[in-house]
Amino acid sequence: MEARAVARYVRISPQKVRQVVNLIRGKDVKEALAILRFTPKRAALPVAKVIKSAVANAEHNYDMNPDRLYIAQAYVDQGPTWKRWRPRAYGRADIRRRRTSHITIVVKERE
Repeated sequence: MEARAVARYVRISPQKVRQVVNLIRGKDVKEALAILRFTPKRAALPVAKVIKSAVANAEHNYDMNPDRLYIAQAYVDQGPTWKRWRPRAYGRADIRRRRTSHITIVVKERE
């Protein structure tokens, strides 16, 4: 039995979010939240929020014990890229790519 939570269109580059997600993959939920609390990255906050949502889904929808949950899968997909223009010298324009992420966390109960 597994429960999942997804945060879509998070306004952080997937490359930056993956650095944070790699820290917590396979860990117990409490340990993962403790790691994220002291991780000095902007992506730690939305990842922690998705973990808490996945735990709430597991507890409410599947009657799982929240103390025995661990992060079975954690991955980040690239969302749509916003394209914006920035003025440059000689009347030119540079494209600014504002990348978005879809964060997915899957929790399972330890046997």
